[in-house]
This record gives sequence, structure tokens and C-alpha cells, in this order.
Amino acid sequence: MKKKTAIVVGAGLGGLSAAIRLTADGYDVKVIEKNSNIGGKLNRREGKGFTFDTGPSILTMPWVLEQLFESVHRRLEDYITVERVEPQWRTFFEDGTQIDVTSDLPNMLNEMAKVTDRPNRKLTDFLSYSQDMYELCRKSFYKYSIEDLKDLKKHHKLSELFQMDPLNTVAKATHKHFNNKYLEQLFNYFVMYVGSNPYATPAILNQLVYVQLGLGIHYVKGGMYQIAEGMGRLMEELRIEVELNTPVRQFVVEGDRVIGVETEDGTIHEADVVVSNLEAIPAYRKLAPQTSKVKKEKKSLEKKFEPTVSGLVLLLGTDRKFDQLKHHNFLFSGDPEKEFKQIFEEGKPADDPTIYIGISARSDETQAPEGKDNLFVLTHVPPLENKKRKPNDWDAYRETVLDKLERMGMKGLRDSIEFEYRFTPEDLETLYGPNGGSIYGIAADRKSNGGFKIPSKSQVYNGLYFVGGSTHPGGGVPMVTLSGQLTADLIREKENSPVHQ
Repeated sequence: MKKKTAIVVGAGLGGLSAAIRLTADGYDVKVIEKNSNIGGKLNRREGKGFTFDTGPSILTMPWVLEQLFESVHRRLEDYITVERVEPQWRTFFEDGTQIDVTSDLPNMLNEMAKVTDRPNRKLTDFLSYSQDMYELCRKSFYKYSIEDLKDLKKHHKLSELFQMDPLNTVAKATHKHFNNKYLEQLFNYFVMYVGSNPYATPAILNQLVYVQLGLGIHYVKGGMYQIAEGMGRLMEELRIEVELNTPVRQFVVEGDRVIGVETEDGTIHEADVVVSNLEAIPAYRKLAPQTSKVKKEKKSLEKKFEPTVSGLVLLLGTDRKFDQLKHHNFLFSGDPEKEFKQIFEEGKPADDPTIYIGISARSDETQAPEGKDNLFVLTHVPPLENKKRKPNDWDAYRETVLDKLERMGMKGLRDSIEFEYRFTPEDLETLYGPNGGSIYGIAADRKSNGGFKIPSKSQVYNGLYFVGGSTHPGGGVPMVTLSGQLTADLIREKENSPVHQ
């Protein structure tokens, strides 16, 4: 019997994961990628002896990667080395308060005691609340491709749905548990793992606190790009064909079915199924024939699913070490409500942004020359699609960022820079195609989409599926990797493909 064939458009982690799982399900898979390397936003840049991960810098839920490799009878540890990071974050507040976030419970309680009385009960209650929601999601969100509340109800009793705290946002729930400005700001910021506004995001995403404190955060030895390289080696072993430097021009459509893709050089690649790692909205805009049905779907998706934040990324190689910093650091805004209002409602970069700094050399000395730091500096900014926003002067905003860093203790930062590279939202959109230069796909919003994502199966065409941050379960390394696996499950269900071994 002839093997079924699949084309995967885009070699981000969602696309690579789908390719591996579809191969396990008996498909003959080809991955077509416009850039010169695999990994999508998970990328790497080097210069003057410094090495930077240019995308994700924190790994949570490594079981998702283990599960993927196990699906083809491999062990993750034979491909990459995953190490826990402690303390997990060092956080700095404008008034000089500093809190280290750690999964070591006694130490975490000591840190919290700097800003609150009776930290034991507050943290225990909140972690229990967060863990309950994580365990509920293991039964549904992390196991199946979920489209909407109707899908969710198939896997949960009514009492479990109420345990998900559906009437609250992330921020309302943290306020109820802590009623403390430092701890609320700290725990609200966990939702930025998926690039959403804690004042509008469903409280279910407070599970991310348990994901971090309960399960730990991790780094991959040699840099996070090793995840993509490990998947690449696995795909070579599985004989999955990967075509790099090959932009796709359009989907090839026959009736109501996508039957393949056409690349820019005019080559037609036919397939039984096509999986797009390019987000659904840009895929409908750029790759689909502009029929009335496509235009209607595109308009409907744009109304319901706003892109998450984008980012201004500065890669800074410095001639000294900033010893007050750990591997992961957050320098918080003085007014978080104003910060999120400016980004999400007014559509402009915050006057006083929260800034993340990752220094992988703290855990891996190969990433920077001796006595020097490799600073990955990320400031979240609105996506390009926000109609209210004027074009930004990124040179001026770089100065805003550096001013804040120097003000909050990094004296002499400007003078110490000997290597610098910058990514803007425009760069992210050009390189990887996400809607508005979004980093994390679709913003979770309790009112507009209930926290759900764009369906993984196209509502317009048979044979077309989506993976990545805009689809279930969302953005971030584990989520997009899981999206590839769950979409492969969905394809097996919908396309009568061979049973997964």
C-alpha cells in the first residue's frame, strides 16, 4: 500500500514536532523552510566570542520533548542535555526590593518574607490552586487538540470546569491570594510566558506558576538552539526530507481541499495533508487563494484572535560581568497596570517597561569569553498589527531600555558594550512570518476568545492543518512542540491515517 504523504510548511518547533510525529504515524514527510536553518524563532547568533539564543531562553515542561522523542523510540538525553536552573529568576523592583524565585520552598518563603507576613500559607494556598489547574489541563489541554468550550466539556465534569476559575483573570486571582503589590506583580508576570495581559487573561493560566515552581525551569547545555539541532539529527535518522532556502508561494487547492504547495521556483509538491507552521492568519493572507470563503474566515479570525506582544531584543556582549545578575532576571516596571494598559490598550511601548535579561553564560561558560557577559535583553512591545500605534523609533526606545538598566544598578552598561545586535517586531515578522511580529502567537483574552486558540484544522479547506503558537495549546517551547504532536493526533483522527505505534 502506498504511504501517505505530508508537507510541513515551516521548520519552527511546531513544524518539526509535527513532522516527527507524522513520520511515526507512517507518513512520508517533507519539510519546506524559507530560511537557511531549522528552528524558527529558536535561533542562534554569534559574534566576537559571544553566543546568544535569539529566541526562547527558558525551557519548562521538558516532558513534552521527552514524549516526542519517545514516540519514535528514542531517548531525549541521547540528543540534548537538559539542566535545571536555580535560582529560577532574580527579580528587581524600582524601589530596590529584590526577590529570587526558586523551587526550593524554604528559600522561596524566605524571599517572600521580605515583602509579606505569613508567606507560608499564602504560597501553599496559591501553589495548590495552581497545581490543581495544571493537573486538570493534563487531562485535556495538554492531551487533545481543543478548539472551544464544547471540546473542553467532553473531557471535564462541570465541577472541574469551575475549578478552572473561569470568572477571574490572572490578576484578579493573584490579588485574592496575595493582596501584595510585589507578589502580585511577580506572579502576574508568569503569564508573559505566553505573551498575554494578566488583567485580561483567564485565571487558568495561573497554572504557569506551578509549571515553574513545581516542575522547575531548565536550560539546554550548549544553548537552547540545541533543541532544534537535536530534532534535526533525529529527523535525519528518520529520513525526513528538509528543504531549506525554499519559500512557499501558495497552497495548491483542488475544490475544497489543499493537495500540496507551490514553491517560489514554481515547483509543485503534492501531499495528502499540508501542515502550516506559518500562523493561520498570515497563511490565509499570503498562501491561500483569496476567495470569498477565505476572506470571510480571515476577517473572523482577525476579530477574535489578536496577536500577542512582540519584542525589542538587544543582544549585548559586554567587556565585564554584572555580578548582581543571575541566569534569568526581570527588572520590573514601577506601575504594572499602566505598563500593560499602554502595551495592550493604547498600542504603544511602555514608558517604563519590564525588562528581561538572560545570561546563559551564568550556566554555561562556553557562551561568553572569560570575564564577560552575553546579555539577551528583551522588552515586550505591541504587535505591528495594532491599528492605534504609530511607527516606533527603535533607536530612541533602545535608549529608554538602557537608561532603565543603568538606573536600576547596571552602571556603565553603555560603555561596556563591545558587541550588539538588534531584533525589532519588523525583523521578527520578516524572518518568521508571525502576525504583527508576535512572539507567542495568539493573546489569551477572557472576553474575545476565552483563552482558546485558532483551530488546528482549517475551517476552510480539508487536508490543511496548523501548528505553532497561534494554535492550541499556545506559545512557548513546550506549547508549540506539543501543538505539533496534538495536531498529528488530530490528523490521525480526521484523515484515517495509520494507527500510531
